[in-house]
Parts: sequence; C-alpha cells; structure tokens
Amino acid sequence: MGYSPNRRSLAPVLSLLLIIGLLVPGAAFAKQEDHSDNGKGKVVGTMTRNLYLGADLTPAITAKTLPEFVAANGQILREVTANNFPVRAKGLAAEILKAKPDLVGLQEVALWRTAPVNFEVLTKGPSATTVRYDYLAELLAELNKGPDRYEVVVVQNEFDLEAPGDEDGNPATGPFGADINGRLTMRDVILARRGAGVETKNAQSANFATSLVVTVAGAPTTIKRGWTATDARVRGSGWFRFVNTHLEAFHPLIRQAQAAELVAPTGPATSDLPVVLVGDLNSDDDTVTGADQLAYLTLLAAGMVERSTDDPLSCCLNSSLLAVGKGGSEADFDHQVDHIMTRDPELITLQDSAVSGIQPVNGFWNSDHAGLFSALRFHN
Repeated sequence: MGYSPNRRSLAPVLSLLLIIGLLVPGAAFAKQEDHSDNGKGKVVGTMTRNLYLGADLTPAITAKTLPEFVAANGQILREVTANNFPVRAKGLAAEILKAKPDLVGLQEVALWRTAPVNFEVLTKGPSATTVRYDYLAELLAELNKGPDRYEVVVVQNEFDLEAPGDEDGNPATGPFGADINGRLTMRDVILARRGAGVETKNAQSANFATSLVVTVAGAPTTIKRGWTATDARVRGSGWFRFVNTHLEAFHPLIRQAQAAELVAPTGPATSDLPVVLVGDLNSDDDTVTGADQLAYLTLLAAGMVERSTDDPLSCCLNSSLLAVGKGGSEADFDHQVDHIMTRDPELITLQDSAVSGIQPVNGFWNSDHAGLFSALRFHN
C-alpha cells in the first residue's frame, strides 16, 4: 500500500509555507500585483496621467506687447529645457510599470518643435518641423525597454501654437529679441498594455465643439481640447467604452460645456456599452469651489460615479519648475482634478485605487500632477 499523508500531518507544513509566503518577498504565497478576478468578476487596471507640457504658458497668453510676447515665449522654451522631460520620462514610466494598468489615458503629451525665426506663423499658422522633445516617443521608449509592454491605441492633436521667442535672453539677438521659433502641439493619448489580454477596437477621437478663444499677440487664437476613446475587453471581461479627456483649464463655463459634450446623447461617454471615463477634468465637487465645480457636477448629473481615491489628493505643484528646490512641495497637492469615473456603477465597482508621483525622483517631480490608478471590477 502506498503512503498517503492525512490532513493533520500536512497542517504544520502548510502553516510554515503560509508564514514563509507572508514574510519572504517573492515567495510562493506572496501577494501578486497582477489583477485577478477571484471568481467575483474581471478586474481591469486603469490609469490617468497628465505629463505636464513643461512650462507655464500664462506669460505669453497675457503679454500686452510684441516684445513682451517674444520674451515670454523665450522663457517658456527655457522652462521646457529646465524641466528635462527625458529624465521625467524615466519616472513616469516607472510609475506606469509598477501599477501595470491595462489602459492608460495620457494628457499634455507635448510635441515641441523649433524653426528659424518667422513672424508669419502668427497669421499663417504653425510650420516648425525640427523635433526637440516628443513626449510620446520618449515615454514609449522608457516603457518598452526590453519587451514591448505598451502600445498606442489612439492619439488626438489638441491646440497647436507656434511663435518667435527670445530663448537666449538677449533682446539684441534678433527682431524684438527673437532668436528661434518654438512650436507646441498638445496631444491626448490612450495606451494599452501588451501581452495582458487587452483587446481594443473602434478607436475614436475629436476636438470639442466648444473651445476657449484667447487673444495672443493681438490675434484671436482657439485653444483646442478634446477626447480619445476606444472599446476594450480585458481578460474575458465584457466589452466596455474607455474615454480619456482633458477639459479646459482657464474658463469654467467652457469646461462645463465640454463636460456636457462628453455625456450628450451623441457624446463619446454615451454608449450601449459600460463606460469608463478618465482624465484631467480640472473640476471636482468638494476640493475646488464656485464655478470650478460645474464641469464635475455636470458629469454627476449625467450619472457618472467616482471610481478613484482622493486620499492623497493628486493636484498640483504650484511651481512651473519641477526640479527639487525650485519651489514645488508635496504640500502643494491639495485638491483633485484627475478622475476615474463610470456611468455604470452597478457593473463597474472599485477594487482599489492609488496615487503615484507625489514625491520627486531623479531630482524632479515626474509632473505637476500626480498619477491616479484604479483597479476596476467588471461584473458584465
């Protein structure tokens, strides 16, 4: 007769294995980071991450004269260089790789280009082509060192502005001090995790019909913003709609109108599928006041429900310079504008949520925003 241990004889061994699993990192019984269903519905990791375009644009927008405008543009270019996106990309990639979101909504995915001085762009539109910083390419390069881990699902170009600037800080260098043209193209992007059972289809994107118009160097300029979206299915979940957006920062009524576009009958966040909305909404219901609440309240009125944490808060550094010692502080994160929401709260519940990027790494904060991750449990 062969040997067959009884349950009592196994009990001490199992107890010892459990203790080892709890105390030794990486042991067989250690908690796994991968999202699993545990027989209670499929779990999908989602993230929203504002990358920070790299500078404060306010001085250029508010400049009263052409020399002031050129000087402000030079300051913007110097700030972008000082904020060192190649270094920040390493920290941003580390945040994403640690959280392992299946779908990521990115905002302020800047593309900075330059050209020789040309004042005609102020009336004829941008034309610079020499790439100085491509935030999307640089972030993907960091994410995909070794195996490809993330791929682009959809990109939407937002506002695209070019102007002469006094980058060297010498007003005698050229006309009105201009020594270079700088061009900023803003983009919103959705990424999907490769090799993790993530399927996407029906990718879409657009600019909002309602946009802020500002006067820049005496000319009306439209500040385009918009959204990206895709249908997705993750490791056997039902299909759902994933929407990423960045609402207007500088005008609460424009922001509210854009939120209404999202949830209108023909909007991207209205679907026969369950909907997940992520992004920088520049609005909240209890950590901001007055008209800054309107966009978020519009989403709540349409049936959207929060599916992310507000502990800690994720916004925002008060300094436009992200290097340690340049004015930013962890205490600056005192309100919430980054959100993960759903329009189908019975089908999509929150398993857990976390904030990343509150502290600097590599000598810089990764962005002026923190990152926001939520593991969502799907019951469809």
